[in-house]
Amino acid sequence: MTSERERTYHHGDLRRAILTTALDVITTEGPAALSLRDLARRAGVSHAAPAHHFKDRTGLLTAVAAEGYALFADALTGAPDLRERGVAYVRFAATHPAHFQVMFQPDLYRTDDPDLLTARARATDALRAGVSGLPQAGRGEDDRLAGVAAWSLAHGFATLLLTGNLADAMEGRDPEEAFRALAALVFAPENGRDS
Repeated sequence: MTSERERTYHHGDLRRAILTTALDVITTEGPAALSLRDLARRAGVSHAAPAHHFKDRTGLLTAVAAEGYALFADALTGAPDLRERGVAYVRFAATHPAHFQVMFQPDLYRTDDPDLLTARARATDALRAGVSGLPQAGRGEDDRLAGVAAWSLAHGFATLLLTGNLADAMEGRDPEEAFRALAALVFAPENGRDS
């Protein structure tokens, strides 16, 4: 006969259930609120079950970051140009706020994790491809600095949007359309840059 403890431990896809529960906690309470014991309770499994898949809290946050970067890379890769990659960046942040929050706090996870490194490299390549697709007049003399400018614009806008700091400035505007307008201001050839 199966005990209650054994029944709760054998969960259909425990790894996914713990990740999903962790994402919910991060979205509502932030990453500091995560504890494997609490996640096990919320998922209805034994307190040792999450450690079987993630080892510890850092392992769980590493999995969240790796999954986030993989989803992020997929979102960016489908965009046809730099401006639309920025829109995809903002859209990703809005639809995956927990992933977004963890991904950009490397002190929360293992930065040398192979899955994380692979996914982050894909996302970086997708962002760089957007910059290299700009006409020379739109990116200046240094592609890396143009990349930092594009990243700063998209990341800053996404962060301000998620934290509610753009509510007054947006005045009901669609965030994606507002970002397109900002990107056109920053990366327009008519900003006085020479070709």
